Amino acid sequence: MMKIWSLKAKEAAAEKKKPKISAAQIRVQKDLSELAIPKTIKMEFPDPEDILNFNVIITPDEGFYKDGNFSFTFAINNNYPHEPPKVHCTQKIYHPNLDLQGNVCLNILREDWKPVLSLHSVLVGLQYLFLEPNADDPLNKEAAEDFRANRHVFENNVRKTLQGGWLNGVTYDNVMA
Repeated sequence: MMKIWSLKAKEAAAEKKKPKISAAQIRVQKDLSELAIPKTIKMEFPDPEDILNFNVIITPDEGFYKDGNFSFTFAINNNYPHEPPKVHCTQKIYHPNLDLQGNVCLNILREDWKPVLSLHSVLVGLQYLFLEPNADDPLNKEAAEDFRANRHVFENNVRKTLQGGWLNGVTYDNVMA
């Protein structure tokens, strides 16, 4: 009888040493297993053991931002899916919906987030920002005004800044593939 208790105690101790899997990790595993991402989106996991923090590179194949490589960090906290992931652009880009500090203006990352949304929703939303910027909800008001006032000027500004150009006192990162 003592042997059985000793065995059970060892099993319980071994179970306690195993890392606990949070509800957020389970949900992220589910989201990742269901992802069908296009060739224009790449995901990188710097630490394969940490699926809550990863990088995404978007390379649009059409639109104003065609052929640029845009890098984002994703940080998912333990309240996911009840809270959206924190998404940050790592480059300085001339875009109505990205400010110069890398903050992203995407409604599903703020007030329109719902737990039924997934990582796929966020990736599609980010990709769509590069295909059709939204000048009605800007973080970069200057870029949004250029977009609304004269699309040709906006397009020229995008091309110049994607190559690491200088515009209105700001030097942008070269993001061309």
